[in-house]
Amino acid sequence: MHSLLKTITLAAAAVAAGAMLCACSPSEDSGETAKTTTAQQDLLETIRSRGKIVIATEGTWAPWTFHDESGKLTGYDIEVGRLIAEKLGVKPEFIEGKWDGLLAGIEAGRYDIMINGVDMTPEREKAYRFTQPYAFNRTAVIVNEQNDTIRSMQDLKGKQTANTISSTYAELAERYGAKVLGVDDLNQTFELLLSGRIDATLNAEVTYYDYKKVHAEAPIKIAVIADETTSVGIPLRRENTEKLCEELNKILSDLHNNGTLSRLSEQFFGTDISKK
Repeated sequence: MHSLLKTITLAAAAVAAGAMLCACSPSEDSGETAKTTTAQQDLLETIRSRGKIVIATEGTWAPWTFHDESGKLTGYDIEVGRLIAEKLGVKPEFIEGKWDGLLAGIEAGRYDIMINGVDMTPEREKAYRFTQPYAFNRTAVIVNEQNDTIRSMQDLKGKQTANTISSTYAELAERYGAKVLGVDDLNQTFELLLSGRIDATLNAEVTYYDYKKVHAEAPIKIAVIADETTSVGIPLRRENTEKLCEELNKILSDLHNNGTLSRLSEQFFGTDISKK
């Protein structure tokens, strides 16, 4: 009898404890689930819930991203960004900054995406998630028109060039043995070249032609075109961006297939760089 009573008492205690656990579990668990859901929410959902997409860009690199005579921010990348926002059903917020801080801002979550003619290098593809290419780029070595000492990429060895330090152009120049001077933007680069303080600069071929269109009298020329063509994509941070990247790829495919990228490319570059 004593044994039976003890068993019943233990069973009752267990039921009571279970009841207490169930009573407190929902509130504790729901709070934890909310935190987890927020932490794991794909960036696409965050963008749509806030109603805007934050886009990092330089604003000083014509014809990719620049201010026109009226002061309006425009360029191939800017208009692609506006179309992306429109397709996502949100507003675009462009935040301008120096190149060296833009990719770091993507990683830190200060920006959602970066649209700034970003070449898709193996190193960058390890650090960031990239969309499919929306442009293709050829690199030109630009020199003073009197300079005949650079006729190949190998001739860059020992020469002084200038570029933003973390750009692929700086990396390429260093790979061929050039000494790279770090600068803030394209205008500063051309000022150094025109003043004779550097031997050359590397940049997008189309950027050179755009500069010459505005500064026809500038005594500069293309000395060499690099053999490889680079792909330009939109970088995102790696965490919680899979759905956003898929959606961006759909949008870019549509803009490519309906001819919009070709039209914008012709408008800003005078040639179609949306196709390899």
